[in-house]
Amino acid sequence: MRHSVIVRYFSKFVLIKLFSYCLRFDSGAAPNPFWELCTLAICKPDIRRVANIGDWVLGFGSTQLPIGDRDISDCIVYAMQVTDKMTLQEYDEFCRVHSPHKIPKWDSEIFEYRVGDCIYDYSLYAIL
Repeated sequence: MRHSVIVRYFSKFVLIKLFSYCLRFDSGAAPNPFWELCTLAICKPDIRRVANIGDWVLGFGSTQLPIGDRDISDCIVYAMQVTDKMTLQEYDEFCRVHSPHKIPKWDSEIFEYRVGDCIYDYSLYAIL
């Protein structure tokens, strides 16, 4: 769902978009909130395509995503502001240099290392 919001920003009005959706499942990878960077690299392609820097994305809970026995269908699970936008290839290059923990380490015993969302490896194509 997309909403338009007009906010006052340093004496001028700015139009930002607010995107929201319901998290039906949460494996930790999509969205990926780990390593001080919340990303949508492997989920929500429609939002990734149209969101711009400065827009906001809200993820709401669902009845299928309880925390213990608590229904969180009316709760905000996360809110993030879009601070950068890049292609999957640019994200792959970014992760290799700046955020290697976003590249999954499938055999790790640490949950956060296993659920990285930088799953597309473009390094092989750079040689061609």
